[in-house]
Amino acid sequence: MIDIDLDKIELEPKDRAALQALLDSQDPNISDDVEQMWYLVNQVWVTMGCDNKNLDWKKIGAYYAHPVWILNGLFTQYDKLSFSIRESIACYIASKNFEKICDYGGGFGTLAGEIAKVCPNAQIEIYEPFPSVYGKKYIKNFANIRFVDVLEPEKYDCLVSTDVLEHVNDPMTTFGEMLDSLKPGGEALIGNCFYPVIECHLPKNFHFRYTFNFLARFFGLKKLGNIKGAEYVQIFIKSRKASEILIRGGGVALSKAIYPFILALEPLRPLARICKRAILEHKCQ
Repeated sequence: MIDIDLDKIELEPKDRAALQALLDSQDPNISDDVEQMWYLVNQVWVTMGCDNKNLDWKKIGAYYAHPVWILNGLFTQYDKLSFSIRESIACYIASKNFEKICDYGGGFGTLAGEIAKVCPNAQIEIYEPFPSVYGKKYIKNFANIRFVDVLEPEKYDCLVSTDVLEHVNDPMTTFGEMLDSLKPGGEALIGNCFYPVIECHLPKNFHFRYTFNFLARFFGLKKLGNIKGAEYVQIFIKSRKASEILIRGGGVALSKAIYPFILALEPLRPLARICKRAILEHKCQ
């Protein structure tokens, strides 16, 4: 069960009451804290009448303004795995000595706070058009963090986006907009989860889990690798301008078209790995 002492956190009274109600509504049959958090965000999704196939963006917008996301942010501060991932991302960024960093969709600043601790001379901006009251209070602990609601072109040396694109209506348009704010030669650190982990991961975007890296090339990106300790976060360098015509004209349509076939072949992947290993072992003999 998730156990957070709300009395030690500076919250608005209405947010405190909402968070306490959520904590009191946990499922006693769920022992894993991460799954418990997923259960709570799913319960709010259902209660607010959201549907991930018939999208009502007025309801979904209200959902993302719900205090459950404050609870989710607080949870990531206490969860060991979440902390380890943030720490790994922050350490990588510190190793590169970036001067201007954008955390796209950074919530109330948990990741930005970790980055600020190890990059005290960097300018860190959280792109979050509607930051929570708690988020505004939280970043006051850091002199080099601020919220922004507009992205300036080619401003940042580094752009971080984790667990964002699976939630949005048009991931490739959003991806292009965030990359416009990255300088040529800058690095984009992108962590996606195009899987049905929680209800607000939109099924219409799941095909991108197979084609995202391919489409990223048309945005002028070159993959450098993955962040050690946070392997789901990929490192891209912006090497040239995006080929928007190729992306919008056919890339997304092709991704959608081949998705059912790739999905049908998914059960064969373990067999394919065994065959590949056997072939490689034969070559080595």
